[in-house]
Parts: sequence; structure tokens; C-alpha cells
Amino acid sequence: MIFHPLKNSIEHAIYKVILMTRAKDFIFVLAVALAAWAAIAEPAGMTGEQAMTFGIMLVTLAIWGTGVVPGYVGSTFLFAALILGNLATPQEVFSSFSSTAIWLVVAGFVIGAAITHSGLGARMGAIARPHLSKSYPTLIAGLMLLGMVLGFVMPSSLGRAAVLVPIGMALADALGLEKGSKGRTGVAVIIAIGTNMPSFAILPSNIPNIILSGVAEQSFGVHFSYADYLLLHYPVLGVLKSAIIVGLVLFFFPAKVQTVNAQTGQGAGSGRRQTALMAILMLTVGLWATDQLHGINAAWIGLSASLVLMVPQLGFVPPPVFKSSVDFSMLLFVAGALTLGTIVNSSGLGEIIAKEAFTILPLQKGQGFMNFVSLSLLGTGTSVFTTAPGVPAVLTPLASDLAETTGFSLNAVLMTQVIGFSTLIFPYQVGPLIVAMGLAGENTRALLKVTVALSVITLLLLVPLDFLWWKLLGII
Repeated sequence: MIFHPLKNSIEHAIYKVILMTRAKDFIFVLAVALAAWAAIAEPAGMTGEQAMTFGIMLVTLAIWGTGVVPGYVGSTFLFAALILGNLATPQEVFSSFSSTAIWLVVAGFVIGAAITHSGLGARMGAIARPHLSKSYPTLIAGLMLLGMVLGFVMPSSLGRAAVLVPIGMALADALGLEKGSKGRTGVAVIIAIGTNMPSFAILPSNIPNIILSGVAEQSFGVHFSYADYLLLHYPVLGVLKSAIIVGLVLFFFPAKVQTVNAQTGQGAGSGRRQTALMAILMLTVGLWATDQLHGINAAWIGLSASLVLMVPQLGFVPPPVFKSSVDFSMLLFVAGALTLGTIVNSSGLGEIIAKEAFTILPLQKGQGFMNFVSLSLLGTGTSVFTTAPGVPAVLTPLASDLAETTGFSLNAVLMTQVIGFSTLIFPYQVGPLIVAMGLAGENTRALLKVTVALSVITLLLLVPLDFLWWKLLGII
């Protein structure tokens, strides 16, 4: 009873400041005014083209961040403004549609549709239900644990979401968590975050991690060890952060489970078809888990699996199911996020933004904790503009200068990027979060509650704990 007034006041404050219509309109108008000023004033030594690009970027971020219009409208604005303003070639603007991430999104929609249409999701949910249905906290914690485990065996967060979302939604149906309820939204949120956030602490399991590893090797000849990376990041960013996420989901999306009379047998498809689909999924997951051995990108594995599933004669994803399952608006949103990061980096804006922040931050030798916090915030702030995958491309070339200024080792400076790009303020910073919510059929606004609260907790609690852990390991 003591926590109810606090809970209500926190929810009210978040809605009032971030989500309510008037606040959203005000923030959007403010961003447009700032964008217009930037395009005219050309701040921070930007060229005319860079200033225009910066203005377009601010408006796009305002659309995504406030939700005054759907996210895909923001992406379309970004595409049109860049091309009509002659700020980028069509090849650059639409290069995101050739990205592996887009095809992983498509594969996720198709795999999810197959699992749902065949009844396999309901069947797997029925198997998991005795273990996860004891209480709503058990359900949320169990789904988070499943997401964490999948992070070790599947390199693609989108692939993990494609497998787990249909199972989680089937469980929600079986436990009486109806569409539009807080409990069902909580299930979607925990799956979206659980299949993505802990894997920032596992080297090959998220795109930003891989980009950081590749750029560091190319720029400085630095090679990251899987075990060392895991030991450095997983205790705090993996285990402890996941426990906090479970607590936040239970706090913002409370619910109680109940047993309903749902059919949990064969589902819509035959038992033979479900068995065949399970075999295809096991082969797909096996190839995803061993991509470092065979060298085939996870996107092309998913695309190949999707090709098999889409053959009409096999009946896994008939044409009507495909048409209703693939969300083109979601593809536009993800493509826009990828394009934004690409243009910010190619235009030189990312380096300008990072260097401006570099001059503002209180970096000084001998100030270990302050330097640690500042470098972490540098990664977080950069991610707001470039999205998480763009952070390593922008900050890694500056790592040697940052190491000299702070007195940290080069490796320590590089590793602070992980804290930075894994601390999310807005969901659009990490595309797979948006995709997972789309697969679950839930509004992405629900994620904002958790990401904002989690970023505050990370700054106040997890960053200091990380600093102590790194000190204990002798990294700083």
C-alpha cells in the first residue's frame, strides 16, 4: 500500500512530461525551431550542408521521440528531405534497405507468423506454462531469463525476438492477459528488452558490439577476448541490469495471471506441420549459433528459412497470413533509423557532435570516477543522434585522444562505449526493440517508460557499480 502513491506519482510525472499531447507538441515545436536555427546559424563550424542535415536530423528525432505522428512518417520525412535537399544521394539514403538488419526484420515477421499460424507458439506456450504461470512475476522473470539464455546461443537479437515473441504472446493468451491489458504489454516489453539488452554484454550477440570490435581492430589493432568482454560487462550490464528491468516491468505493468480455457493442443495447424516447423527452426537457430564457424550472416540464414516458410504449398505462411503479418510501416521505421546513423557518420556530423561534447565534458587525468561517468555519458549522448550502432563508428577514432586526456588505457576507453550505447533513453536508438514490439502487436510507447527510468537508474547506480567492478578487475 505504501508504494501505490509513489507509483502513481511517477507514472503521472512520466506521462505529464513526455507522453501527454501538449508536452509532445511543445517538444516538437521546440525541435523544429532549433532545427531552423541550426540550418541558418551553422553552429560548431558546420558547413551549410552539415547544418541542413543536422536540422533534418533534429526534426526526425523529434518525430520519433515525441510520437506526434507515427514513426514511419518521420522516416519518410528523413528520406525525402535528404534527397530533395541534395544532401545525400538516393543510393546513400536507401542503402538501409540493403542492410542485413532489414532482412532480419523480414525474417522475424515471417518466422513469427509461421509459429503463430501453425499453432506451434500455443503448443510451446502450453509446455512452458506450468513453469511460468505460478504468478505474474514468475512469468516476467522467466521470460527475461529465456531472453538472456538465447543471447548466448543466437547472435541476432531480431532472431531471438522472432522465436520468443510468439511463445510469449501465446502464454499471455493462455493466462488471461488480454489485448490492451497492462499485463500483456508487460510481456511484450520484457521480451523486447530481454532479447536485446543483456546481450550488449556478450561480444558477438549485438550489432553495436560487433561494430566496436571491428573498428577497434581496424583502427588500433585491438582484439577483444570473448571471456574478458563477458567478465567485464555481464555481472553488471547483464545480470544486475536484467534484474532491475524485471522490477521496472512489474512496477509499470502490474497484472495477475489466471487460467483460461484455451486450446493448447495442436493449434491451427497439424501436428506434422508443427513438427516440420520445429525442425526448420532448430536448423535455423543452429546455424545462427554457429555463424562464427561457417561465416554465413544471420540475415541470410533467416532469409533462407523465410523462403522455405513462404512456399504456399507447404502451408506454413500462406499468402493471406504473409500479407497480414509483415508490417511495412515497421520496415520504414527501422530503415529510417539505419539511414540516420549512416548519414550522420558519412556527413561528418557524428565527429563534430562528439568533439563538441568532448570539449564540454570534465575530462582530466587523475579524476577516475568523473572520467568514467563522462565517457559513459558521451556514448549515451552520441547514441541519441547516431543510434546505438553508430556510436562505435563515431567514437572509436577518438579513443586515443580520450585515453591521453583521461589517463585511462585505450582498452578501458573503448569499453566505456558499451556502457554508453547500452544505456537507452529512447527506444528508436535500438531498432530490434521497436521490431519486437511490432511483432507482439504492442505500441512502442510502453517501452519509453522503462528506458527512461532505466537510464536514470543506470546513471545513479549501475555506472558507479561498474566503476567499482572495473577497479576491482584492474581495468582502470
